[in-house]
Amino acid sequence: MTHYLGMDGGGTKTAFVLVDADGAVVARDQQPSCYYFGRDGLAPVERIVADGVAAVTAGIDADDLGFAFFAFPGYGEFSADVPALDALPEKVLGHRRYVCGNDMVSGWAGSLGGRDGVNVVAGTGSIAYGERDGRSHRAGGWGELFGDEGSAHWVAVRGLNAFSRMADGRAPRTALHDTVRAALGVASDLDVISVVLDHWQGRRTEVASLARAVTAAAADGDPTARGIVRDAAAELLLLVETTARALGYRPGEDVPVSYSGGLFQAPVVREEFVAALAASPLRPTLVEPRYDPGHGSALYALRRAAS
Repeated sequence: MTHYLGMDGGGTKTAFVLVDADGAVVARDQQPSCYYFGRDGLAPVERIVADGVAAVTAGIDADDLGFAFFAFPGYGEFSADVPALDALPEKVLGHRRYVCGNDMVSGWAGSLGGRDGVNVVAGTGSIAYGERDGRSHRAGGWGELFGDEGSAHWVAVRGLNAFSRMADGRAPRTALHDTVRAALGVASDLDVISVVLDHWQGRRTEVASLARAVTAAAADGDPTARGIVRDAAAELLLLVETTARALGYRPGEDVPVSYSGGLFQAPVVREEFVAALAASPLRPTLVEPRYDPGHGSALYALRRAAS
């Protein structure tokens, strides 16, 4: 029986999914993040790919693997690395029946089932990707230093900024202050500097984890936290609208829109995003995610094999 392999690399984890010819999941595995920027070469990424592939293809003959799709975070954003990333899976698989791409494709293929429309990702980072009539477009995904608006990292940084203003008196203190402090487990407000900058070294994954404290405060009615989440939803909507217009959608025309990424696990984020969609002139139609990005990556491999 022929099988199809998908890998969805993210900022916090890497998912491997094997499906059969009908698209049904046969095996799954999870490995650490394969986000390679700032790493010492691609050797750690190769180990992650090798371990994940070995886990999901255990007992499967190499000849029974029809095609694979490897979605790397940041793929295509540093062109000098593309040849090395494209060659990496061959070292593991021993053949070239695969293609590599950006993990935004996994989110789109999973959420919309590979159908035309736009998917917005709000995980550690943020990006929107869509396809229509064979065309594709992306918006966002510029990284946490000067982009990734509406992402978990962006929400966390906004939350930390609000915390610092509350701590020294530049802003009225709300429950968000105590929520952030409790999440970090600090004895004093200034200890936040030590945790985030010294202990964490500003690492994006650790910083992004603080978004849970902000969304929890927002869900409890904290006005500052709720404002941050509302602003995040507005940024995510902008990514959707920009992508939709680039694909030729016009005001009043139905635009299938879905979502993926860890930030959307918070009900308050989905609530604000739905409210933002309702106010859009593009009349987006919300499509609840059909499959997770890992499954989407495998389905994309199945689709590419048939093309």
